[in-house]
Amino acid sequence: MRLKSQHIFILAVIGVLMIYFVGSLIFRPLNHGGERAEAKADPLPTVQTRVTPETTRPVQVLMRGRTEAARAVVVRSETAGVVAATPTPEGSLVREGQVLCRLSVDARQASLDQARAQQKSRQLQREAAAQLAEKGFRSPTQVLEAQANLDAANASVRAAEIALGQVNIRAPFAGVFDRRDAEIGTYLSPGQPCGTMIELNPLIVVGDAPETQAVKLQVGAPAQARLVSGQVLTGKIRYVARDADPQTRTYRVEVAVANPGNAVRSGLSAELRVSAGAGAAHLVPVSALVLNADGRQGLRYVQPDGRVAFTPVTVLEETAEGIWVSGLTGQANVITVGQSFVADGQKVRVTAAR
Repeated sequence: MRLKSQHIFILAVIGVLMIYFVGSLIFRPLNHGGERAEAKADPLPTVQTRVTPETTRPVQVLMRGRTEAARAVVVRSETAGVVAATPTPEGSLVREGQVLCRLSVDARQASLDQARAQQKSRQLQREAAAQLAEKGFRSPTQVLEAQANLDAANASVRAAEIALGQVNIRAPFAGVFDRRDAEIGTYLSPGQPCGTMIELNPLIVVGDAPETQAVKLQVGAPAQARLVSGQVLTGKIRYVARDADPQTRTYRVEVAVANPGNAVRSGLSAELRVSAGAGAAHLVPVSALVLNADGRQGLRYVQPDGRVAFTPVTVLEETAEGIWVSGLTGQANVITVGQSFVADGQKVRVTAAR
């Protein structure tokens, strides 16, 4: 039976489809193997590194600080009276014992004169009693009574002298009379202020050390303070707080520096560098620093097996050659180019930094 042309065409199409499906089943594994081979042939990411040796370097703790007076005292009146004179101007340098405010004498001088007259009378009575006792006209008890009266008169004189001396309100130490609180005509009761004295030599530079750095600081360690004017002051730590500020969790650090002539004022901002011994450090380019997924600043380096690792670091000092950091151990192959495009644990191909 002859096949019609339509039937021949249909059979040809069916034959072509069968050949296509059979061929795809036969050659599909080969194609997948080729894809895997191509994937294996993909190159590893390339990074540039710099071998950085470990160096022992002086460790310095850097803090923002401010200058403060070594002492600040409100000088108060010890007695009551009206201010009669203010011989010391505000802001002037004063020596210890200099009069800052003077109260009116009132009846204090008269009280002293009366006490001295009483003292002289008791002295004469004591001498007369002693002479009469030698002749047998006074008993030992009467002599002792005369002596007691003389002692009381002496005490009265001393009390009157102290009361008279208290009209002069004096500087308790050498420094600056920073502020006067009483003017002529002001009535002062005991305990009311005449003014404020501050001591600026030595000067104190105060900083706040974080808890991670406070353990490194020791009393007596050398320190430097750079003022906003560029002036550098040198001194030593005189105090490190043992109790942290409850709000900032920092520890107060005080550095005493020489301030001849009281040239540096209190309240100036300063950059405080405190020596904290020596430790391991590495010199790396500033551009090598990266942030990890947790936002911690650090460096990525290549391990001996060719895989990437991350370590957090602390910047110790910035120099023209780079930055000194702590946190690495031993000789490190630090990634300097490409560190932001690789992940921890990833295997990389290394080329030396140019």
